[in-house]
Amino acid sequence: MSFEQFESWSLVLGVGGLIAFMVFIVWDLAKKSKAGRFGTFILFLALGLGLLGFVIKTVLMEYFIHQ
Repeated sequence: MSFEQFESWSLVLGVGGLIAFMVFIVWDLAKKSKAGRFGTFILFLALGLGLLGFVIKTVLMEYFIHQ
């Protein structure tokens, strides 16, 4: 495995782990604050939009860099 491959996999696993941890934090926050179904939905919607923005940015950067 080359250094570049290791960096690529480490980035994917590291960011994936942080995303999973963020999901746990939001779920725990919703549970402890007794947000209810709608409040929990709004919290996860906000998190999902942030993650969607990150994914879109990554896809666009890869598309325009390798074009």
